[in-house]
Amino acid sequence: MRRIYVTGTAGFIGFHLAGLLLEQGFRVHGYDGFTPYYDVKLKRDRQALLERHAGFTSTEAMLEDSDRLLADISAFAPDVIVHLAAQAGVRYSLEAPRSYISGNIEGTFNVLEAARAVGVAHLLIASTSSVYGANTRMPYRETDKADSQVSLYAATKKACESMSHAYADLHGIPTTLFRFFTVYGPWGRPDMAPFLFTRAILANEPIKVFGEGRMYRDFTYVTDLVRGIRGLIDAVPERGRPVAEGDSLSPVAPWRVVNIGNGDKVALMDFIDAIEAATGIPAIRELAGMQKGDVRATWADNSLLQHLTGYRPQTGVREGIAQFVEWYRGYYGN
Repeated sequence: MRRIYVTGTAGFIGFHLAGLLLEQGFRVHGYDGFTPYYDVKLKRDRQALLERHAGFTSTEAMLEDSDRLLADISAFAPDVIVHLAAQAGVRYSLEAPRSYISGNIEGTFNVLEAARAVGVAHLLIASTSSVYGANTRMPYRETDKADSQVSLYAATKKACESMSHAYADLHGIPTTLFRFFTVYGPWGRPDMAPFLFTRAILANEPIKVFGEGRMYRDFTYVTDLVRGIRGLIDAVPERGRPVAEGDSLSPVAPWRVVNIGNGDKVALMDFIDAIEAATGIPAIRELAGMQKGDVRATWADNSLLQHLTGYRPQTGVREGIAQFVEWYRGYYGN
């Protein structure tokens, strides 16, 4: 039975990935610090569901605790590490920038050191579409230059990409980075637009629509996302063996970066329309300007993901939002 170590299992994406892996018969060990960036009860409830599985074990500790992390990974002896834990959020990086340095850069460094020490067969690390920054050519391709980040959050994730490339080259660690595109779905993060909009609409409160509503996102349903990650676990990069034209495989290391997005650019106003349809309540829309660190649009080219895994995300926004709203109403009782 393969053993997979997942950081951030109490988080939104980590919870869904761990659940999928457990359903498929893997042994999963989770590592999470339960930081109070958002409602810790939501994290505890996610973790409690995972703990029902006999194949799941976990440790509560911070990524910055390098000794604890190394000892924990060594004791579990994983075949694969999937590093999802991070300090997330573009806007929060304006308020608490130091937490991004410690959680993302220092935390990822500690994961890299542990992966080197135990010699895992494959290391997978979460990045973000935010690394494309001020790029305007779309859809974004993994081979596009990404040196114009516009938020500290994005800059720290780009730094993690660079550090992992160095470790892949220096120590021969097969490494895959995946860039997420606006993930949403049941058990989602309360600081993200789908959650904020749904809560306000159900309470008949106004929603603040930034960018005067003229924004576009590649909204990716969480189940599609974790299926993509699951496929990439088996797509181990090999030095000097690209799989197709446009492969982002490094010319010197067993390292690549892969977009995981729906492959569709959806207008923010259409996304709000989908929430209105799912709730049956019209939104009270208050238009506002662009926020610092935000970008006008994101859109993924997901062809590399399909080449590597045979899979591409397929859940439409209206279907995904309907499932999110159903979960929200059941969890919060409204």
